[in-house]
Amino acid sequence: MERTPIPVLTVQTTPYEDQRPTGGGGLRRPTALFEGQRNYLPNFVQSLLSSVDLRDRQGCTMVVGSDGRYFSKTAIEIVVQMAAANGIGRLVIGQNGILSTPAVSCIIRKIKAAGGIILTASHSPGGPGGEFGVKFEVSNGGPAPDIVSEKIYQISKTLEEYAICPDLRVDLSRLGRQEFDLENKFKPFRVEIVDSVEIYLNLLRSIFDFSAIRNLLTGPNQIKIRIDAMNGVMGPYVRRILCDELGAPANSAINCIPLEDFGGQPPDPNLTYATALLEAMKGGEYGFGAAFDADGDRYMILGQNGFFVNASDSLAIIAAHLSCIPYFCQMGVRGFGRSMPTSTALDKVAKVMKVPVYETPAGWRYFSNLMDSGRCSLCGEESFGTGSDHLREKDGLWAVLVWLSILAARKQSVEEIVRDHWAKFGRHYYCRFDYEALEPRTAYFIMRDLEALITDKSFSHQQFAVGNSIYSVERTDSFEYIDPVDGTVTKRQGLRIIFSDASRLIFRMSASSHVRATLRIYAESYEKDPSQHNKEPQAVLSPLIAIALKISQIHERTGRKGPTVIT
Repeated sequence: MERTPIPVLTVQTTPYEDQRPTGGGGLRRPTALFEGQRNYLPNFVQSLLSSVDLRDRQGCTMVVGSDGRYFSKTAIEIVVQMAAANGIGRLVIGQNGILSTPAVSCIIRKIKAAGGIILTASHSPGGPGGEFGVKFEVSNGGPAPDIVSEKIYQISKTLEEYAICPDLRVDLSRLGRQEFDLENKFKPFRVEIVDSVEIYLNLLRSIFDFSAIRNLLTGPNQIKIRIDAMNGVMGPYVRRILCDELGAPANSAINCIPLEDFGGQPPDPNLTYATALLEAMKGGEYGFGAAFDADGDRYMILGQNGFFVNASDSLAIIAAHLSCIPYFCQMGVRGFGRSMPTSTALDKVAKVMKVPVYETPAGWRYFSNLMDSGRCSLCGEESFGTGSDHLREKDGLWAVLVWLSILAARKQSVEEIVRDHWAKFGRHYYCRFDYEALEPRTAYFIMRDLEALITDKSFSHQQFAVGNSIYSVERTDSFEYIDPVDGTVTKRQGLRIIFSDASRLIFRMSASSHVRATLRIYAESYEKDPSQHNKEPQAVLSPLIAIALKISQIHERTGRKGPTVIT
C-alpha cells in the first residue's frame, strides 16, 4: 500500500525582537516563554535552520539531542517537523531524545554531520517554572561562532514565515531508521534513533586506559566512588560507562534517572547545589566524588571528607598529568587554553611544560578555532568546564575519567595530589561572587562607571590598604581578544585589575542570563610558600573582595547585602 506523502506547510508568523543568541548559537529563556508565546520556538528554529546556506542544508545530516528537561519532547517534535520541511535529509537523534552535549559533539564529528541542535539550558533549573534553551552546534561539533549567532539573530528580526510538517510523528523510543515521504520531495526524510551512549563510549575507549581505571575501581586497592548525575542527562552515561563498563558498584551512582525538573534542584555541580554529594563525601566512606550538570559538559570533583577541587586547579592538575592518558601520549600536547576569568594556575604548568597558553573570553566557541588549527590540546573555564581536542565541547565525564586515570597512576588520594601540585607550582587562591537577577540597566551602569574609573590614568599605580595588606595596581584594562587564527577581534569581555603581586580582580557580565542580569566578581591571589597553603580561600581573598566592593559600590547600587552564589 502506497503511503500518502506528508504535507509541507508554510505558516505565517511575526518576528520577535529578543531572539539574539547569548553566545554559541544558543537561546535560553524561561520555559513559559517557549511554551506559551505563539510561535516563539518555531521562529527561532526557523532562524537557526535558515542560517545554514540552502545548498548546504538540502539533504544534509544533523544531530538532535536534549538534556531531558521539561518541554524537551514537545520541542524535539517541532524541530523534527521543521527540519524535514526545510530540506534536511537525515536527523540522528538519541533514544528518547536524550543526548549529552559532549555526545552530540562526538556524533557530529563521527558522522560528519552539518551540525546539531541541543535542547538544554545547561545548569539552569528545569520544570514549567524553570528555563529552556536551544543551542546550535556547527559542523566541527562546537558551539556556533559569533558570526553565525549574529546571522541567526538578524534572520529572526525579519522572519515572516516558517516551514513545518505538522503531521510528521517520530517514535523516539524505537532504535533504528524511520522514513517519511514528504510532498514535493524526491527523497524520503530519514530519522535514525541511536543509542544515547554507544558512539560516545567508543570514543572514550580510544582515549583512556580502561583497564587501569577498572583496576582502580575493582582491584585489591580499589577506591569507593560516589557520582551524582543530578537527575540530568548523565544518568545513563554514568550507569553504562562507570558502572557497567568500568565496574563501579551500581550504588556508586545517585540521581541517575533524568527528570524533567531535575528533582526540584538546579542541576549545577557546585557546593551550593550538589549538597547530597557533599554530605556523602564528608562522611569519609568515599575516596572520590563527582557531579555533573544537566547536559553533561560541566563537572565538580570532591575528595575524601569533602575536599573540594576548584575548577581552575582541576584544569591545571589535568594539564600536569596528561602523560597518564594514552591519547596524549600518542597525539602530543600542543598548547593550553583558558578563559580570561579562570585562574592563572594553568599558566604555571604550561611554563614548566614549555607550551603556550591562549587566554580567551568566556565561552567554549573561542577554543574551537584554536583546536581546529592544531594550536590547543586542552582547554578549560572556571565555571567547571574542561575538555580537549577529542571534541569541540567541554566534557564532564571525560574530565572525571582523567581524574580517575591520575588516581590510578599516582596511587594517592585526591587531596594528596592537589597538595603536591600546590607544593610544586604554588597555590592560586580563587573565588567567584555571583550577583544574579539584577536589573539590567543597574548592572550596565555599574560596569560602565567601573570601566571609566579603572581605565582612568589616575587609577594606575593606585594603592589600597586593607588591614595589614597593601595592594598596588600594576595595570588595568577592558579585556580584548584577537583570535590568532583568523584575526577576529572581540572587545569588552570583562574588566581586569592586576596588582603588583599578580593578584587579580575581574568584573564581568554573564552572557548566559536572560531577562535579568548577572554580574560576576572574580578574585585571585597567588601563594608560593607551602606553609601558607592551608588557609580558607575567602579569608585570604577578603582584602581583594573588600576592594572590589568599594570601587564597584555594587551593594549600595543594588540594595544587595551580598552575592547570590559564591564559588
